[in-house]
Amino acid sequence: MNLDLLTLFVGEIAIILLMYRFLLRKWIIEHWEEKIRSEQGEWLIEILEPAIEEIEIRGKETLEGFMSKFFGSVGKMTAEAKKLDPMNDIRKAAKTGDWMSLAVEYMANKSGIGHLLPQDKPQTTPKQVQVVPKPRQFKP
Repeated sequence: MNLDLLTLFVGEIAIILLMYRFLLRKWIIEHWEEKIRSEQGEWLIEILEPAIEEIEIRGKETLEGFMSKFFGSVGKMTAEAKKLDPMNDIRKAAKTGDWMSLAVEYMANKSGIGHLLPQDKPQTTPKQVQVVPKPRQFKP
């Protein structure tokens, strides 16, 4: 390989890089800044319009999905909170006319120990099967 040719090649690359660094880059930046100021960037908005619309559509879909999940969970939490209302048992006792339970519930709720009272939830107990022993049969 010719050393003079290699030196010339490296020199050309260095000159191109120096011209870009100190001269061409400045001209390119000035040209684009002038173009953006003159048209106020309308051409850029036209070019990016499909991307802007896609971002807007995806943002709406994401927001709607979040809102439906959020309000759905709020509805479930509200339903669960209504079940935890200490006045529910008092209302049930008043409807049935069970004045003793009404008084106990009221006093427990007022004293702050209502959570210690047993809840009137129907408990299902498994059916117990009676096992009757079979009589022994003897064979003669």
